[in-house]
Amino acid sequence: MTSTSLAVRRIGFGAMHLPTTPAAARENAKAVARRAVELGVPLIDTAHLYGGGANEELLAEALHPYPDGLLITTKVGVARTGPDGEWRLDGRPDVLRDQVDQALRRLRLDRIELLQLHRIDPEIPLADQVGTLRDLREQGKVNLIGLSEVTVEQLDQARDIVEIASVQNRYNALDREHEPVLDACERAGIAFLPWRPVAAGATGTNPAFAAVAAETGATATQVALAWLLHRSPVMLPIPGTARIGHMEENLAAERVRLTEAQFQRCGR
Repeated sequence: MTSTSLAVRRIGFGAMHLPTTPAAARENAKAVARRAVELGVPLIDTAHLYGGGANEELLAEALHPYPDGLLITTKVGVARTGPDGEWRLDGRPDVLRDQVDQALRRLRLDRIELLQLHRIDPEIPLADQVGTLRDLREQGKVNLIGLSEVTVEQLDQARDIVEIASVQNRYNALDREHEPVLDACERAGIAFLPWRPVAAGATGTNPAFAAVAAETGATATQVALAWLLHRSPVMLPIPGTARIGHMEENLAAERVRLTEAQFQRCGR
C-alpha cells in the first residue's frame, strides 16, 4: 500500500460513526457499510476503541465474506485499563497482542491486512510497541503496518524497525498541523489517511470553499475532499457518516476537479 498501489477509488470510509445499537440503528449502519462497498470504497477504517470491538463485529456481520479488493483496517493501542476502567493509551505488548487476536476473531479474518497503532503510548518505548506489530506480522497475523497521530521523528523511528505502509493523522484544508508528516509520507510513498478530512461546521461557512463550490457545482464538503485529493497522490481520505446519502455525496467528490487557482484559494 504505497502511492503507486492506492486503489483507483481514492476515498475510503471511516466506520467510527456507525451505531451498533439499538437494532434499527444497527440495521441502518450495516446498510451504509454495504452501500459503501457497492460503490467501490477501497478501504474501511475501524478500531478496537470504537465500542470495544463492537464496530469490528458490525462490519463483519454486514460484509463478511469480504469482497476482493476491499481492505479492512483496524487500530489497536487504546484500552479500558485506566484506574477506573476508563479508556487510555495502552501500548504494552501483551495488550497489543490481545487486541489483535480479538480483532481477528471479530472481523472473522485469518490475517489483518492493515493494522495501525492507534496512538503511540508515551509510557512504553516506541520500539516495544512497533516491534510487537512487527512480530505479529512475522507470525502471519498482520500484513501491513500503519501508525496514527505521529510526528516525523516518530515515523522515522518506526521505519527503522519495520516498514510502515500508512499514516493516519488529523488533517484537512483548514487544519494542516501535520503538513510535515504528509510531506514525509509523500517522499517515502507511504499512504496518508487523514482523519477528520472535512472541518465540520467550518468548511461550509468558509467564503473560499463556498465560492469554489458554486463554481464547480459541488458541495463545500465535496470541495474539501477534492482539495485533499489534489494535495497529494498518497492521500486517501476516510470520511465517516451514518447516512447513505451523505456517504454517496462524499464519494462523489472524486469527480470534482479543482484548478490550481481554486486549490490555492481553499488552502490559504
